Amino acid sequence: MSAAPLVGYSSSSSEDEDEAKAGAQAQPGAGSCPRAQSPLPSQRLPVPDSVLHMFLGTEEGPEDDSAKHGGRVRTFPHERGNWATHVYVPYEAKEEFLDLLDMLLPRAQTYVPRLVRMEAFHLSLSQSVVLRHHWILPFVQALKDRMASFQGFFFIANRVKIYTNQEKTRTFVGLEVTSGHAQFLDLVSEVDRVMEEFDLTTFYQDPSFHISLAWCVGDARLQLEGQCLRELQTIVDEFEDSEMVLRVHAEQVRCKSGHKFFSMPLK
Repeated sequence: MSAAPLVGYSSSSSEDEDEAKAGAQAQPGAGSCPRAQSPLPSQRLPVPDSVLHMFLGTEEGPEDDSAKHGGRVRTFPHERGNWATHVYVPYEAKEEFLDLLDMLLPRAQTYVPRLVRMEAFHLSLSQSVVLRHHWILPFVQALKDRMASFQGFFFIANRVKIYTNQEKTRTFVGLEVTSGHAQFLDLVSEVDRVMEEFDLTTFYQDPSFHISLAWCVGDARLQLEGQCLRELQTIVDEFEDSEMVLRVHAEQVRCKSGHKFFSMPLK
């Protein structure tokens, strides 16, 4: 790996204290000092507040209980100290976009009643990957360095498309990008370079950039593709001012790691 880690501080204060103890006991010359001059426990070097509070109030992740998150199954198990991390372009939904969604979702639910509206909207630039706690800040800094020269751009997402995750355990109704694809590829290229530096999985080959609108558990492609997809596309095509509503300005890249968010504005 070409990226150098920060000093390996853990999210757990007890682990920080253990490292501090080891550091104090391994100081040069300690073995040659008379016993009476050995440092007492009260003389151990304190862990800096900046380290102890680096991620204060941040949760490491929920339990692997699918009943607590709509029946969704994790693509990788949660382990202490592992942080699910995702890079994306956020989409702030306007009132007109929500009006369109209010028309699309009921129609789709006539085919798949278990569809649920997304709580937030975005366009992915990475797969979900796992970072150890002490790699989060250098990872985000590497992303910021890569994004520093990028300018904001407009894109259009107006083609209805059905997606599943790799495991086919979830299905999504989305709006695919039809203009701005090249700019998204450029962003992904830089994100992939950071992923490679940290020995993480890069993005999909030939990605379909999209805004997910709704999701359900299981593989529902057979029900949603065909007639349902055509009806949804007609709603989008006939929606008043759809060209304006679905023309979006990408003005920042965001990284979510655990419950922490890091924003990188585009010029």
